[in-house]
Amino acid sequence: MTKATIAAYYDAFNRGDTKGMLETLHDDFAHHVNEGAERLGKAAFAEFCAHMSETYRENLTEMVIFANDEGTRGAAEFVVNGTYLKTDPGLPEAHGQTYVLPAGGFFTLKDGKITRVTTYYNLKDWIAQVSA
Repeated sequence: MTKATIAAYYDAFNRGDTKGMLETLHDDFAHHVNEGAERLGKAAFAEFCAHMSETYRENLTEMVIFANDEGTRGAAEFVVNGTYLKTDPGLPEAHGQTYVLPAGGFFTLKDGKITRVTTYYNLKDWIAQVSA
């Protein structure tokens, strides 16, 4: 069940389906983003997704999902294939640059729903790619 929930989360991401992502989340949800502040709750996560979808177009490939036997923890490793669409404040100017970036996500689950997502990627690598 844990692997299926994480797969559903990322499948929805690849479809650009924020509602589908939200359906995999527990009401008691926290999003820990790489190089950013913690976001609490589904509403804050939905706002983040809206910002991301207008700023970046991304597709995740080479997905490998892991889970503990208890079904309470999981992880995923993947490659982000993206296009930088709109300048994100504090980052380099966007002009349609593409990037390929290894990344991962770490999950806590309760009652078959995701209570925490922690995302990791190498920001210096991303900046170098979009600045080239």
